[in-house]
Amino acid sequence: MQEKDVASFRAQVYLIVRQVPPGRVTTYGQVAAMIAAPAGVDPPKYQRIRAQWAGRAMRHAPADVPWQRVINSQGRISLPAASRPAAIQHMRLEAEGIEFDRVGRVDLRRFGWLGPDSAWLTKHGLLPAPPLGKSGPTQPTLF
Repeated sequence: MQEKDVASFRAQVYLIVRQVPPGRVTTYGQVAAMIAAPAGVDPPKYQRIRAQWAGRAMRHAPADVPWQRVINSQGRISLPAASRPAAIQHMRLEAEGIEFDRVGRVDLRRFGWLGPDSAWLTKHGLLPAPPLGKSGPTQPTLF
C-alpha cells in the first residue's frame, strides 16, 4: 500500500473511532470492516489483515481520538496486560461505565457499539458496521 493510501486508511479509522460514544466499545475488526479495500489491495487478503491495519493505525492516533474505546474481538484490551497503557485504557473504560468480567473481558453484546447510522456512513463513503459479539450460545446445550 502506498503512503497516501496508508494516510487515507488511518484518517478513515480515526473518523470512525471519533464516532464511538462514551460507554461503548468497538473492535479493530469492526472499524476496519467499514472501510473498503484500498485500490490495488486484493479484497480477500484485505479481509484477513484489515483488523491488524486498524490496530497499527490506532498506535498513531491523534489526541482527539478516543483510542480506549477500541478493543479486540474477544472483548479484551490488546495492550500487554501488565503495561501502564493497558491500565490506563482499563481505567478510562471503567470511568465511562464499561464493565469487565472476572477474566478481563467486556461483554460486546452489552457494551458494543452498533456503528454510525446509514446516512453518516453514506456521506463518508463507508460500509455498514458488522455486529459485535456472538448471537446465541457458543456451545450446544443439553436443555
